[in-house]
Amino acid sequence: MNGIESVQTNSPIEARYAKEVAKNEKPYFNLKAANHQIIGTSQMYSSTAARDNGIKSVMENGKTTTIKDLT
Repeated sequence: MNGIESVQTNSPIEARYAKEVAKNEKPYFNLKAANHQIIGTSQMYSSTAARDNGIKSVMENGKTTTIKDLT
């Protein structure tokens, strides 16, 4: 629950996203907590524009209070 809460708190904050490029040159991002700990890593994207859209989506949807346990 702490991890979920951390994502809900940090996902709306643009400064918490680190835009990265993998060794295979695919863009991705990490979501970090205030203490700079990585709390989420995205999929690999086909372009930087697709990565930026992924960040936008997480910023908009990550703060939801609805939790679905799919296990």
